[in-house]
Amino acid sequence: MADISPLVRVQGLTKTFGGARALDGVDLVVRRNEVHGLLGENGSGKSTLIKILSGFHGADSGTLEVAGRHVALPLRPGQHRELGFEFVHQDLGLIPSLSVTENLFLGEVAADRGAFYSWRAARSRAARIFERHGIELDPNSLVEEIRPVDRAMLAIIRAIESLRSERGAREDSANMLVLDEPTVFLPQHEVDVLFDFVRTIVRDGSSVLFVSHDLDEVLELTDQVTVLRDGRTAGTVPTADVDKDGLIRMIIGHDLSREGITSVGTDLSDVPAVMTVEGLTTDSLHDISFELHEGEVLGFAGLVGSGYDDVVYALYGALPRVSGQMTLSGTPPADLSKHTPRAGVRSGLGLVPADRKNNGSIATLSAADNINVTVLDKYFRGGRLRTGDMQRNAQSLMDQFDVRPPLPDLEYGSFSGGNQQKAMMAKWQQTQPRVLLVHEPTQGVDIGAREQIHQLIRGNTATTAAICASSDYDQLAHLCDRVGVIVRGRIVCFISGPHLTKANIADQCHGRESSASDSPQP
Repeated sequence: MADISPLVRVQGLTKTFGGARALDGVDLVVRRNEVHGLLGENGSGKSTLIKILSGFHGADSGTLEVAGRHVALPLRPGQHRELGFEFVHQDLGLIPSLSVTENLFLGEVAADRGAFYSWRAARSRAARIFERHGIELDPNSLVEEIRPVDRAMLAIIRAIESLRSERGAREDSANMLVLDEPTVFLPQHEVDVLFDFVRTIVRDGSSVLFVSHDLDEVLELTDQVTVLRDGRTAGTVPTADVDKDGLIRMIIGHDLSREGITSVGTDLSDVPAVMTVEGLTTDSLHDISFELHEGEVLGFAGLVGSGYDDVVYALYGALPRVSGQMTLSGTPPADLSKHTPRAGVRSGLGLVPADRKNNGSIATLSAADNINVTVLDKYFRGGRLRTGDMQRNAQSLMDQFDVRPPLPDLEYGSFSGGNQQKAMMAKWQQTQPRVLLVHEPTQGVDIGAREQIHQLIRGNTATTAAICASSDYDQLAHLCDRVGVIVRGRIVCFISGPHLTKANIADQCHGRESSASDSPQP
C-alpha cells in the first residue's frame, strides 16, 4: 500500500521549444511506495517532463519538491542521481556484446579511477545482487543471449543499485524509478514476469513512475494515474476508480469513436490479386504461399519466434537466406533469393519497420530529409538539389498527415513516436506503392495517433494493398480484411469476416482448435 505523503511534487512546470509550448503548467505528485502511471498522447508532454526530471532539458518555470524540500531548476548534469531519480527507457541502454556483469557495473568501472578492477569479484557480487532480487541470471552470459524480459530486469536492477549506491535509504531521497515504455518489445507472458518484479521493488521501498501507452498494463500495475493532454495535466485519479474508457476520455478529451475502422470481411475471391507469393522460406518460415488482393489489408500474426514478423522483411528484400517467388501484377515473377531492398522499392513496395528509429529513418536529419528520401531523385535538377522544393513538399505532407509540430526543419528524432510514424507513412505515400509492408504500425504510439495511422493504412489501399504483421491481435481484428496465422513457421489458417476476432486470432496462434477459423488456403 502506497504511503499517502508526497514524495515528488511538480507544480506549474512549463517548457517552450521554438514558440511551441510543450508543457503548460503541468502538475504531478508521486507518493512513497507507489506505482504511478503517466499517460498521454504522443506530443502531450510526457517525454519533455521526464527529460526535465533527468536534467536533459531545463524548465522555463515551475517548481520541484523532493521529500518535502525545494529543489532549484534546472537540474545540473548528474543531479538527478543525487536526488534519487533513475531512468529506464524502452531501448534499455544495454550493450548486447558485453556480459551481464559488465553491463551491470559499467558505470562503476567508468567512475573507478584505480588501475585495477576485479571482474571476478564483480561477478560474485552480481550473483548476490540477483539472488537478493529473486531472479535467475547468469553473470557470465552475454546480454544478446538472454531473454528480453531478463534484459529489462537487468536494466531495472542496474538503476536500483545505482540509487542505493548514490543515496542509500535516506529519507530525503526520491528513490524513484522512471520506467519509460519498458514493455514495448516483450510478449505478454514476459510482461507478467516484469510486473511481478516491479511490485517487489515497490514493496522494498522504491516508487515507480510508469510511462506506457498500454492502458491494460496501466490499469493492472499502477496505484494512481496522471494524464497529460496538450501539455497540461488533464487529471490524476486512483487507478481503482477509473476504467479503460475513462482513461481514453482523459487522454483524448472525448469518447473514442466505435465506428472508425472495422473488419470489412469482404469477399475478395473476384478481386484481382496485386501480389502472389509462392514458397516463401527463411530461417524461420517454411513454404509460405498466399495472394494479396487489390484494396486488401492482409495481416499476419503468431507467437514470438513463429516467424510471422519475418514476412514483410523477406518480401522487401531485407532478410538473408530467403527463397521463394513473388509476383506483382503486371511484372514477371521475382526470385526472392536474389531480392534486395532496392529491387523491392523499384517493384513498388514500401516498408514501415517496427524499429523506425534504427531501421526506418535517420534520427539526426530533419523531418524534411526523412520524408523526401524516397523521392530524392526528382529534386536533382541542373546539377543541384532543390532544397526549397523539398521543404515545400515536406510541409505539405506534414500538414496532410497531421504531423505535429508541422516543422520540416525540426530534427526527426525529436518528434514523438506517433508523429515519427505518421512521417514514415507520408514518406511512402508519395511513392504510391503497390504494396505497403508494415510491422507493428502503432508500437509505442498513443491511442489518438493509433486511429490516424489505421486510417492512413487503409487509405493507402484505395489503389494498392497492405500487409501488416503485428503482435496486437485486437489491432489486427479491427484493421485487416484477413489475418494469416503462422505457427512454427507455417500458415495454419486465414481468418476473415465475422470470425476475425481477437479471441480467434489468439486461439489459433496458441494452437487451440477453433470452429471459427477459415481454411488454410491462400
